[in-house]
Amino acid sequence: MKRILIIGIGAGDPDYITVQAIKALNRVDVFFLMDKGPAKHKLRALREELCRQHIKDHAYRFVEAPSPPRDTAPADYRACVDELNREKQGVFERMIEAELADGETAGILVWGDPMLYDSTIRNVEAIAADGRHPIAYEVFPGITAVQALAARHKIPLNRIAEPVALTTGRKLAEGFPKDVDSVVVLLDGEDTYRRFVDADVHGDMEIYWGAYLGTPDEILIAGKVADVAEEIHRRRSEARRTHGWIMDTYLMRRCGRAA
Repeated sequence: MKRILIIGIGAGDPDYITVQAIKALNRVDVFFLMDKGPAKHKLRALREELCRQHIKDHAYRFVEAPSPPRDTAPADYRACVDELNREKQGVFERMIEAELADGETAGILVWGDPMLYDSTIRNVEAIAADGRHPIAYEVFPGITAVQALAARHKIPLNRIAEPVALTTGRKLAEGFPKDVDSVVVLLDGEDTYRRFVDADVHGDMEIYWGAYLGTPDEILIAGKVADVAEEIHRRRSEARRTHGWIMDTYLMRRCGRAA
């Protein structure tokens, strides 16, 4: 039997990892990585540093394969993601067959937590269900960008006795959710918060934004959406040009009620 450990490694700081996840790292013989090009070199470097810090007296190796390309403006988003996941499953299957011996353990290091806007669990589950590769797998939670964002801004996500919604920029573009005052937004490539700068239309909104959370490149901005939206847009654009990629998230909520 081959074993796969899906390990949440946190939002970027090597200290954003649980003791349970550290123990899992020390069981891994080979780490599977998907190469997303030169712009994402820092992401691999952060993974390697995390392993150097936390793996003790245990031999391990990295195996890397090109990540399948993704259509950045698909006509059918769900169909595009489904196709991308099928291609990723094929990449993982080839690595399992060629690089993982019977009795060995592979690790897949997932930014944040594997349960939140990540398809690694779905992909490994599909491979296991297919039956061509006899594998068992486990999942280890990690510190999400959402948790890191709240900690770095020193705020609670929700108001007292009120819900908080987690959504994407794509869904937020359809409108601020009804009956919810606090919304955490991930995967927003279009600066959707800028649609809510007009207080006469949307009411006063505040935003707590963060990029590269837990890394030396971290950026934090907070304030009224009307006051800071253009600063966030400018800093975000500059950072993306500088690094070639960006990972950011934000909490946006209606003003005027006690936290």
